[in-house]
Amino acid sequence: MTDHPVRGESRLPMATAVIVLMGFALISPAHLAIFPGWLLATVEGILLLILLIGDPGRIDRETPWLHWTSVLLVAVLIASALGSTVLLVVDLLSGSPVTAEPGPLLIAGAKVWLTNNIAFALLYWEFDDGGPVKRAQGLPEYPDLAFPQQMNPELAKPGWRPEFIDYLYVAFTTANAFSPTDTMPMVHWAKVAMASQALISFTIVGLVIARVVNSFAN
Repeated sequence: MTDHPVRGESRLPMATAVIVLMGFALISPAHLAIFPGWLLATVEGILLLILLIGDPGRIDRETPWLHWTSVLLVAVLIASALGSTVLLVVDLLSGSPVTAEPGPLLIAGAKVWLTNNIAFALLYWEFDDGGPVKRAQGLPEYPDLAFPQQMNPELAKPGWRPEFIDYLYVAFTTANAFSPTDTMPMVHWAKVAMASQALISFTIVGLVIARVVNSFAN
Protein backbone atom coordinates (compact mmCIF):
# COMPACT_ATOMS: atom_id res chain seq x y z
CA MET A 1 0.00 0.00 0.00
CA THR A 2 1.34 3.45 -0.89
CA ASP A 3 1.40 5.84 2.05
CA HIS A 4 0.30 9.44 1.63
CA PRO A 5 1.53 12.17 3.96
CA VAL A 6 -1.19 13.11 6.41
CA ARG A 7 -1.50 15.38 9.40
CA GLY A 8 -1.86 13.94 12.86
CA GLU A 9 -5.44 13.59 14.05
CA SER A 10 -7.08 16.16 16.29
CA ARG A 11 -6.83 15.47 20.01
CA LEU A 12 -10.30 16.98 20.60
CA PRO A 13 -12.38 13.75 20.25
CA MET A 14 -10.05 11.82 22.55
CA ALA A 15 -9.97 14.68 25.08
CA THR A 16 -13.76 14.93 25.00
CA ALA A 17 -14.06 11.21 25.75
CA VAL A 18 -11.74 11.56 28.76
CA ILE A 19 -13.71 14.56 30.05
CA VAL A 20 -16.93 12.52 29.77
CA LEU A 21 -15.33 9.76 31.86
CA MET A 22 -14.18 12.36 34.39
CA GLY A 23 -17.79 13.50 34.67
CA PHE A 24 -18.95 9.91 35.16
CA ALA A 25 -16.36 9.51 37.93
CA LEU A 26 -17.70 12.59 39.74
CA ILE A 27 -21.35 11.48 39.61
CA SER A 28 -20.73 7.77 40.17
CA PRO A 29 -22.36 6.28 43.29
CA ALA A 30 -19.80 5.58 46.00
CA HIS A 31 -20.61 1.86 45.96
CA LEU A 32 -19.57 1.63 42.28
CA ALA A 33 -16.20 3.37 42.60
CA ILE A 34 -12.90 1.83 43.64
CA PHE A 35 -11.50 5.31 44.34
CA PRO A 36 -13.24 8.55 45.40
CA GLY A 37 -14.72 10.19 42.32
CA TRP A 38 -12.95 13.50 42.89
CA LEU A 39 -9.57 11.76 43.18
CA LEU A 40 -10.06 9.72 40.02
CA ALA A 41 -11.26 12.74 38.03
CA THR A 42 -8.31 14.79 39.30
CA VAL A 43 -5.74 12.17 38.24
CA GLU A 44 -7.38 11.79 34.82
CA GLY A 45 -7.55 15.58 34.41
CA ILE A 46 -3.88 16.06 35.28
CA LEU A 47 -2.76 13.37 32.82
CA LEU A 48 -4.97 14.83 30.09
CA LEU A 49 -3.64 18.33 30.78
CA ILE A 50 -0.06 17.08 30.45
CA LEU A 51 -0.92 15.62 27.04
CA LEU A 52 -2.66 18.81 25.91
CA ILE A 53 0.27 20.97 26.97
CA GLY A 54 2.92 18.62 25.57
CA ASP A 55 1.20 18.08 22.22
CA PRO A 56 -1.69 20.51 21.66
CA GLY A 57 -3.90 20.60 18.61
CA ARG A 58 -3.01 17.65 16.43
CA ILE A 59 -1.27 14.51 17.68
CA ASP A 60 2.04 14.55 15.86
CA ARG A 61 4.81 14.54 18.49
CA GLU A 62 6.54 11.24 19.24
CA THR A 63 8.33 11.43 22.60
CA PRO A 64 8.67 8.70 25.24
CA TRP A 65 7.17 10.80 28.05
CA LEU A 66 4.12 11.74 26.01
CA HIS A 67 3.64 8.11 24.98
CA TRP A 68 3.86 6.79 28.53
CA THR A 69 1.62 9.56 29.88
CA SER A 70 -1.02 8.51 27.35
CA VAL A 71 -0.56 4.83 28.25
CA LEU A 72 -0.88 5.66 31.97
CA LEU A 73 -4.09 7.61 31.32
CA VAL A 74 -5.60 4.68 29.42
CA ALA A 75 -4.51 2.27 32.19
CA VAL A 76 -6.21 4.42 34.85
CA LEU A 77 -9.41 4.60 32.79
CA ILE A 78 -9.47 0.84 32.12
CA ALA A 79 -8.76 0.01 35.77
CA SER A 80 -11.54 2.33 36.91
CA ALA A 81 -14.01 0.84 34.41
CA LEU A 82 -13.17 -2.73 35.37
CA GLY A 83 -13.37 -1.89 39.06
CA SER A 84 -16.84 -0.37 38.66
CA THR A 85 -17.92 -3.44 36.68
CA VAL A 86 -16.77 -5.82 39.41
CA LEU A 87 -18.54 -3.78 42.11
CA LEU A 88 -21.76 -3.66 40.07
CA VAL A 89 -21.69 -7.42 39.48
CA VAL A 90 -21.06 -8.06 43.20
CA ASP A 91 -24.04 -5.86 44.09
CA LEU A 92 -26.26 -7.68 41.59
CA LEU A 93 -25.25 -11.17 42.64
CA SER A 94 -25.53 -10.41 46.36
CA GLY A 95 -28.95 -8.79 46.00
CA SER A 96 -27.72 -5.53 47.46
CA PRO A 97 -30.51 -3.07 48.40
CA VAL A 98 -29.01 -0.47 46.04
CA THR A 99 -30.01 -2.70 43.10
CA ALA A 100 -33.62 -3.15 44.21
CA GLU A 101 -35.05 -0.10 42.41
CA PRO A 102 -35.27 -0.57 38.60
CA GLY A 103 -34.73 3.10 37.73
CA PRO A 104 -31.49 3.72 39.66
CA LEU A 105 -30.25 0.26 38.67
CA LEU A 106 -30.72 0.97 34.96
CA ILE A 107 -28.93 4.30 35.30
CA ALA A 108 -26.03 2.71 37.21
CA GLY A 109 -25.80 -0.15 34.69
CA ALA A 110 -25.84 2.26 31.74
CA LYS A 111 -23.10 4.36 33.34
CA VAL A 112 -20.85 1.35 33.90
CA TRP A 113 -21.58 0.03 30.39
CA LEU A 114 -20.78 3.38 28.75
CA THR A 115 -17.64 3.79 30.87
CA ASN A 116 -16.35 0.43 29.70
CA ASN A 117 -17.06 1.20 26.04
CA ILE A 118 -15.29 4.56 26.08
CA ALA A 119 -12.35 3.15 28.05
CA PHE A 120 -11.93 0.26 25.59
CA ALA A 121 -12.17 2.71 22.67
CA LEU A 122 -9.23 4.58 24.17
CA LEU A 123 -7.38 1.29 24.65
CA TYR A 124 -7.81 0.34 20.97
CA TRP A 125 -6.89 3.88 19.88
CA GLU A 126 -3.71 3.99 21.97
CA PHE A 127 -2.31 0.55 21.12
CA ASP A 128 -3.43 -0.18 17.55
CA ASP A 129 -0.42 -0.12 15.20
CA GLY A 130 1.75 1.70 17.75
CA GLY A 131 -0.60 4.58 18.50
CA PRO A 132 -1.89 7.70 16.72
CA VAL A 133 1.53 9.19 15.90
CA LYS A 134 2.76 5.96 14.32
CA ARG A 135 -0.46 5.63 12.32
CA ALA A 136 -0.10 9.20 11.03
CA GLN A 137 3.36 8.32 9.75
CA GLY A 138 2.02 5.32 7.83
CA LEU A 139 -0.06 2.21 8.33
CA PRO A 140 1.77 -1.12 8.61
CA GLU A 141 1.37 -3.89 6.09
CA TYR A 142 0.05 -6.18 8.82
CA PRO A 143 -2.36 -4.24 11.10
CA ASP A 144 -3.35 -5.01 14.68
CA LEU A 145 -6.97 -4.14 13.88
CA ALA A 146 -8.06 -4.56 10.27
CA PHE A 147 -10.59 -1.89 9.30
CA PRO A 148 -12.71 -2.30 6.14
CA GLN A 149 -10.72 0.52 4.50
CA GLN A 150 -7.51 -1.47 5.02
CA MET A 151 -8.92 -4.71 3.67
CA ASN A 152 -10.52 -2.89 0.71
CA PRO A 153 -8.31 0.16 -0.01
CA GLU A 154 -10.50 1.18 -2.94
CA LEU A 155 -13.17 2.16 -0.41
CA ALA A 156 -10.93 4.70 1.33
CA LYS A 157 -9.64 8.11 0.34
CA PRO A 158 -5.86 8.38 -0.22
CA GLY A 159 -4.04 8.80 3.08
CA TRP A 160 -6.91 7.42 5.17
CA ARG A 161 -6.05 6.61 8.78
CA PRO A 162 -8.30 5.33 11.59
CA GLU A 163 -8.96 8.04 14.16
CA PHE A 164 -10.53 8.05 17.61
CA ILE A 165 -14.11 8.07 16.30
CA ASP A 166 -13.35 4.87 14.34
CA TYR A 167 -12.19 3.17 17.54
CA LEU A 168 -15.21 4.46 19.45
CA TYR A 169 -17.40 2.83 16.80
CA VAL A 170 -15.44 -0.42 17.13
CA ALA A 171 -15.92 -0.39 20.90
CA PHE A 172 -19.67 0.22 20.76
CA THR A 173 -20.33 -2.33 18.03
CA THR A 174 -18.29 -4.92 19.93
CA ALA A 175 -20.32 -4.20 23.08
CA ASN A 176 -23.65 -4.43 21.24
CA ALA A 177 -22.88 -7.51 19.14
CA PHE A 178 -20.79 -9.22 21.85
CA SER A 179 -18.21 -9.88 19.09
CA PRO A 180 -16.23 -8.04 16.40
CA THR A 181 -18.33 -6.66 13.55
CA ASP A 182 -16.65 -4.99 10.56
CA THR A 183 -13.20 -4.52 12.16
CA MET A 184 -11.24 -7.69 12.79
CA PRO A 185 -8.62 -8.26 15.54
CA MET A 186 -5.49 -9.67 13.92
CA VAL A 187 -3.08 -9.96 16.87
CA HIS A 188 -3.33 -11.53 20.30
CA TRP A 189 -3.70 -8.36 22.40
CA ALA A 190 -6.55 -7.13 20.20
CA LYS A 191 -8.35 -10.49 20.37
CA VAL A 192 -8.03 -10.60 24.16
CA ALA A 193 -9.24 -7.00 24.49
CA MET A 194 -12.26 -7.50 22.22
CA ALA A 195 -13.20 -10.80 23.86
CA SER A 196 -12.92 -9.19 27.30
CA GLN A 197 -15.05 -6.22 26.28
CA ALA A 198 -17.70 -8.48 24.75
CA LEU A 199 -17.82 -10.63 27.90
CA ILE A 200 -18.05 -7.57 30.17
CA SER A 201 -20.87 -6.10 28.08
CA PHE A 202 -22.76 -9.41 28.02
CA THR A 203 -22.41 -9.73 31.81
CA ILE A 204 -23.57 -6.19 32.54
CA VAL A 205 -26.53 -6.28 30.16
CA GLY A 206 -27.61 -9.79 31.18
CA LEU A 207 -27.44 -9.27 34.92
CA VAL A 208 -28.98 -5.79 34.90
CA ILE A 209 -31.91 -6.85 32.70
CA ALA A 210 -32.49 -9.98 34.78
CA ARG A 211 -32.47 -7.94 37.99
CA VAL A 212 -34.83 -5.31 36.56
CA VAL A 213 -37.28 -7.98 35.33
CA ASN A 214 -37.15 -9.65 38.73
CA SER A 215 -37.84 -6.34 40.43
CA PHE A 216 -40.95 -5.76 38.32
CA ALA A 217 -42.08 -9.34 38.91
CA ASN A 218 -41.92 -8.84 42.65
